[in-house]
Amino acid sequence: MDKRMKKVMMFAALAATLVSCGGGGGRPQFGDNEYPVVTAGTSEADMQTTYPASIKGVQDVEIRPKASGFLVQINVKEGQAVSAGQTLFVIDNETYQAQVRQAQAAVNTAQQQVNTAKLTYDNAQQLHQNKVIGDYELQTSKNTFESAKAQLAQANAALASAKEALSFCYVKSPASGVVGTLPFKKGALVSGSNVLTTVSNISSMDIYFSVTEKEGMLLSQHGLGSLPAVKLQLADGSIYGHEGKVARMSGVIDQSTGSVQLIATFPNPERQLKSGATGKLIIPRQNTTAIVIPQSCVSEVQNKKFVYMLADGNKVKYSEIKVDPQDDGNSYIVTEGLKPGDKYVTNGITKLKDGMEIVPITPERYQQKIQEQAKEMSAGEIVEAVQKATKK
Repeated sequence: MDKRMKKVMMFAALAATLVSCGGGGGRPQFGDNEYPVVTAGTSEADMQTTYPASIKGVQDVEIRPKASGFLVQINVKEGQAVSAGQTLFVIDNETYQAQVRQAQAAVNTAQQQVNTAKLTYDNAQQLHQNKVIGDYELQTSKNTFESAKAQLAQANAALASAKEALSFCYVKSPASGVVGTLPFKKGALVSGSNVLTTVSNISSMDIYFSVTEKEGMLLSQHGLGSLPAVKLQLADGSIYGHEGKVARMSGVIDQSTGSVQLIATFPNPERQLKSGATGKLIIPRQNTTAIVIPQSCVSEVQNKKFVYMLADGNKVKYSEIKVDPQDDGNSYIVTEGLKPGDKYVTNGITKLKDGMEIVPITPERYQQKIQEQAKEMSAGEIVEAVQKATKK
């Protein structure tokens, strides 16, 4: 590499070093108290608001047995997809089967009694027509027949109840979905107080998040349809591949937190989202009148942010500003403390003090003076500047 090329590369490195020093940190020593000043203006800015969110299936059903007994069959595995009506568990049902057989026998007996009573009543009607028996005997025969039919109905009801109790031993899924955890093993004694598993319909997912009461009122005025499509940030920081839509809002304000709950619906065709997971809901928004300033011109003290604004007499004023909590790492969107037309210092803010008088110049002139100073620096000054920059 020839000497000319080395000189060019050294000059480029030095210029970059000086520019970096002229940011939020120090500034080149111009000796004339000149600082770059710009006028705040508005521009379009893509912004977003994030909310902690919990993820649930559109239908999460706890599966509890209606019958008590020992588990004799577990027909599913965790994470298995099941359909509505599919048998998930079988509880020991010998006792219930015996009760069904007993109830069936009672029905058979009652049916025979009905048949006998009917024959007796039919015969009594013929005898009554032939004036062999009187009204009393006919009515008595009819009453016996009606009583037998009532006993048959009662026996049929008992049989239906026994069959229903037997069906409770076959625990079926009330909906299509995915099986959750299986806390009980085969042979365990279970009852209605035990949750055997959870079936979650995860074809689409409900994302629950909360907004402030003020935000909830604004949404009520403009309608949920005014919100753009929303995104979901997963627990690992990645963005879910499908967009969702805010679908519902609670009609009740939580008095303990002063917040309103909203629900966004996301499709889940790959079944990537799991019920019970957490994430962050992202609502994008566009601000067409945003005041965007570089973070390098902002100083932070005790979680408060300040800029040096140019006041009357070219004196700087140390002014607090408020910014949108969401930023891209390079710029801030100012929400309070700075308005269009205000002037502020962009570089060398660590050398400034409140009320200090400066000579305002344009950022272009500021960069030009950096280049001029670099050309005038000696080799020792270059090494010293580089060493200082390296230590920062």
